[in-house]
Amino acid sequence: MVLPLLTALAFAPFAWAYSSVRGDAAYVQERVAPALGNLAEARVSLQIADQEASDSLRAGRAVELSGLSERYRILSTRATQRLNQVARGGALSMAERQDLDVVAGLVADYGTWTAWAQANADDPALRKAALAYARSILCSAREKPGTGSGPDKHLGCRHNTGSDATAVVDRVTALERALQKRLASRVAVGADVLAAFLVSGVAFLLLVRGYWRTQVFLHRRFRLHASLPLLGAAVPLLALPLLAVDAVLVQRAQSDATATARALSGRTTPADKSTVEIADLEDSVDRELAEGRLAYLDGVSVWVLPAGLLSAAVTGGTLHAYRREYVRLTPAGATP
Repeated sequence: MVLPLLTALAFAPFAWAYSSVRGDAAYVQERVAPALGNLAEARVSLQIADQEASDSLRAGRAVELSGLSERYRILSTRATQRLNQVARGGALSMAERQDLDVVAGLVADYGTWTAWAQANADDPALRKAALAYARSILCSAREKPGTGSGPDKHLGCRHNTGSDATAVVDRVTALERALQKRLASRVAVGADVLAAFLVSGVAFLLLVRGYWRTQVFLHRRFRLHASLPLLGAAVPLLALPLLAVDAVLVQRAQSDATATARALSGRTTPADKSTVEIADLEDSVDRELAEGRLAYLDGVSVWVLPAGLLSAAVTGGTLHAYRREYVRLTPAGATP
């Protein structure tokens, strides 16, 4: 009875804890990290697009015919696409999805007012008023001169919090912060996971000792060099140390990726190189999470518990058969 129970106790908590670690890593890699990259890209692209619109509108009447620059259109489209990817990514809660819908609406309004400024490019007063209102939709506050990386006329947005956080950059930054908190909570090893690994580890050591003592007993009483059924039942145990190493590697990779992902939210400068840096950081996060684990163990977590229960069943059935044989062969009143 003891060995099957120890087998179940070794595999069940381990399966849950290992699945939690692997599941958190998959959630971070497939949902949270891409969402952070998309939000950062959208935020920076909109600020660079705003610079392009301002530069184009300085041409006055000529912009009515030629339109805003091609780069403005590319960046605006990229920002919209990135926001759509966030909405489809599944990383946001229902309330955050509603905030993202508000952001999408504000981005559309920003484009409308920028187009209105273009349509009235020959009237400096109307053009400036429309552009100023468009910028108020994008930015509730600007960086102070000397804090940006570009010229003063290309200052980036400085996000607000609380009741003043109504502009696009404010709302996007709030979503990024919420995702950063979620990322930190998923990466942190909980006390329940540690307890599960500890219980599994103790049960594993007791189980190894129990298997050894059982084999010694069978050799002494049944003259068996080894019990093949018990050896077969013990094979899944060999995978537990390997899976434990993989869990440590995955956890370390998540910690490294979290530090890199945190830098995504810090790329707020409207410098041209910002979008390139964000793409590099996205690649780094994905690479750290992909290379920081034993890839050939992907998908193994769902089989840990079934393998453990099968091992426990084989162990119990084998020992029960040996018990019946032992009772049959042992004479009545003989010392066992």
